[in-house]
Amino acid sequence: MVEPRIYPSRNDREDQQGLAEELFSLFSAGNVAGVMDRMAEDVTWRVAGKPALFPVAGLYDKRRLRALFERMLAQLENGLEMTVVSSIAEGSSVAMEIESVGDLRNGRAYRQQYHFFITFRDGKVTVVREYLDTQHAFDVWSRP
Repeated sequence: MVEPRIYPSRNDREDQQGLAEELFSLFSAGNVAGVMDRMAEDVTWRVAGKPALFPVAGLYDKRRLRALFERMLAQLENGLEMTVVSSIAEGSSVAMEIESVGDLRNGRAYRQQYHFFITFRDGKVTVVREYLDTQHAFDVWSRP
């Protein structure tokens, strides 16, 4: 017998969307500790791209993710402002369109557009899949 699918209530979906929005608000504030506190210990975060072409691409655990965020923020003049353009929630997941603005200390301007697919468990982020313009990111962050 097939078990019926249980859909979260509207409030559960709104709570997850609120948690996801809070995550990016904390990042915009430069609060890496707050961001990491919203993540489960077994979180995985995958940045899209081919690692041979875009060194940041790949799968991160919580420890590596903290180091990546701290390294990124240290290179920014005044942090990275992340704005939620749209979001939708279903089940335990939230899909978000986000735009960011930040200026690096090297004078380069980072203006990125993302899609994030975020999964929650017990109010914590467990999975993030990040899709972005990898060429722009490489040009701003990695190109000599």
